[in-house]
Amino acid sequence: MQAEVLAVGSELLLGQIVDTNSAVIARHLAAIGLDLYYKTTVGDNLSRVVAALRQALGRSQVVLTTGGIGPTADDITREAVAAATDRELVFSDHLMAQIEAFFAARGGQVSPSNRRQAFIPAGAIAVENPVGTAPAFIVEVGDRCVVTLPGVPREMEYLLVNRVIPYLRGRYGLKGEIRLRVLKIVGLGESRVGELIADFMEKGRNPTVGTLAHLGQVDLRIAAKGADAAEAETLIAPVEAEIRRRLGDLIFGADADTLESQVGARLNALGARLGLAELGSGGVAGERFASGVAGSFAGGVILAEPAGAARIGADLGAVLGAEDRARALAQAAALWAGVRVGAAIYFEEVPTVAPPVTLVAIAVSLDGQAEARAYRFGGDRPSMRIRAATLLLDLVRRSLPAPR
Repeated sequence: MQAEVLAVGSELLLGQIVDTNSAVIARHLAAIGLDLYYKTTVGDNLSRVVAALRQALGRSQVVLTTGGIGPTADDITREAVAAATDRELVFSDHLMAQIEAFFAARGGQVSPSNRRQAFIPAGAIAVENPVGTAPAFIVEVGDRCVVTLPGVPREMEYLLVNRVIPYLRGRYGLKGEIRLRVLKIVGLGESRVGELIADFMEKGRNPTVGTLAHLGQVDLRIAAKGADAAEAETLIAPVEAEIRRRLGDLIFGADADTLESQVGARLNALGARLGLAELGSGGVAGERFASGVAGSFAGGVILAEPAGAARIGADLGAVLGAEDRARALAQAAALWAGVRVGAAIYFEEVPTVAPPVTLVAIAVSLDGQAEARAYRFGGDRPSMRIRAATLLLDLVRRSLPAPR
C-alpha cells in the first residue's frame, strides 16, 4: 500500500514559509513501513484542493493533508475533503466543547469564527486536539482514508504521533518498519561517490541506497524495510560495512554526526585547542568552529589582505605559493592563540584564467608541523566560502588522531 501527503496553503507556494510538515510526516510514515509515493502542495483554492484530493484518493490508500483547518475564510481544507468524498459538513457539539475548554483553560474566549473548526465531514472520525484549537479528522472511503491534520507544526506532529500513527497501524495492520542510515562524506563529489557504489543503487534492492549533495559534502542514504526495526538494521549492516570499506575515511560520520562534532571529539581527546586564521573566507569557518567546536576553539582572526597577517606574526610577503601561505597562517594562528593546533584558509584570485577561478588553500598545523591542500574554485564567493570551511574542518579531522 502507499501514502501521499497534500500540503495546503498559498503561503507555501509563495515561499513565505517552508513546508516542514511534509518532511516530518514522511519520517514518521517511513518508521512504520508505509511507503510515501507523492507529496503535493496546493494553494487555498477550493476547486484545486478538491481536484488534488480526488487524484490522491485515486492512487493512494492513505492521504494525509496538513493545513487549512483554521478558523479563517481561507481555511478550506475541511470543505474540500467533504466535497472530494461526497459528504456534507456537520457540526460536532463534542468538538466545540473541546475548543471552548481549550480557550477557557488559558483564560481566553472563543471567537465566533472558531465555530468553523467544529465542522467535519459527515461520518468522519473526530480527532481531538489537546494542544491547539484545530481538531483533526479522518474520513474513511472504502479501504482508503483521508487524514486531515492542522498546519501548525507542533500540533500536527503531536496528533500524527499520538493519534494517527496508532490508527494507521491498527486499521491496516502495519507491522513493517523502515530504518535509515545516513553516511556523511567529504572529499569526493556526488558523481564519483555514485560510481563507487553503483551496484548498491540498482532498482529493486532492499536496502535502497541514494545520495544527496550539499556544498562540499555528500550524504549517502541507506534505507531498509523489514518486519521490525531489528530486521531492518540487520539488512543495513552489511551494506554499510561494504560502503565504508570502499570509501574509507572519506566518511566522517553518520546520522546526527557533523564535522564540527567529529573535530571537537578529536581535539578533546588530544587535550588540545585550536586557533584559526582566515584570509578571504569572511569568517565562515570561524563561525562553524565557534558554534560547533565551542570549548576547544581558542579564537580566530579574519584578514582582508595578506599584509594583515602581520597581526598574528606571519609575513606572507616572504612566502610564495598559496599552500605555503596557508601553512604559514596556520602555524602563526597556533602561536598567536597559544595552542597546539592552528588552522587557516587562504584565498587568492587567479585573474589570468578564463573563466576566472579562485585558488583556495587550507592548512592545519599540529605542534608546528603543517599540512596544506589547494583547490581551484569557481562560482560565487558565498558558495566558495562554505566549501572551503567544510574542507578545512575535514582536514582538521584527518590531521588529528581519532579518539580511542
